[in-house]
Amino acid sequence: MDCNLERYGNAMNNFTIEHTYIKDLIIIKPKVFGDHRGFFMEFYNKESFAELGLNMEFVQDNHSKSKKGVLRGIHFQTEYPQGKLVRVIKGRVYDVAVDLRKESSTFGKWFGIELSEENKLMLYIPEGFGHAFLTLEDDTEFMYKTTNVYHPEYDAGIIYNDEDIGIEWPDIGSDFILSEKDKKLPRLKDAVLFKSLRSEP
Repeated sequence: MDCNLERYGNAMNNFTIEHTYIKDLIIIKPKVFGDHRGFFMEFYNKESFAELGLNMEFVQDNHSKSKKGVLRGIHFQTEYPQGKLVRVIKGRVYDVAVDLRKESSTFGKWFGIELSEENKLMLYIPEGFGHAFLTLEDDTEFMYKTTNVYHPEYDAGIIYNDEDIGIEWPDIGSDFILSEKDKKLPRLKDAVLFKSLRSEP
């Protein structure tokens, strides 16, 4: 989806950020230091993030591996919603965030971006969003940090092809591969959204 991006950062910080057209949804680009041996980069630094106005606290790290065509989502938790800092360490994904904050002017709107081991971009998806991704290569490895731990009793979602949201998924030349649970997710108009945007006690 097209958007206007505003860039922030400074020479002393190893990150720059770009604000998408959806408030609080942020692209993060790390500074990569490379030479003939390979490369080094930070993908999270609490002080550097705070300098850029990113003051979230992370409590859990997750790592998944998927074959090409796997679509996971659209997922969220109705209680203890998770902010997510997402990145790809191998392969490529098309990553999507959907604004599910009822009071937001962009409620029901989505933003998509390709994340890959080559571009090393990250996306920060705050609490109040649904999240999904489609793997574009075999053996893709996806990692993300969350601001709340996983609570299976509050696990919820929306079907990936809801026409009211209208996500424009890439054509990969084959059918998407979904879990049985994700195939049965409701449309946005029928979904139970966030009971509250509270954090862990």
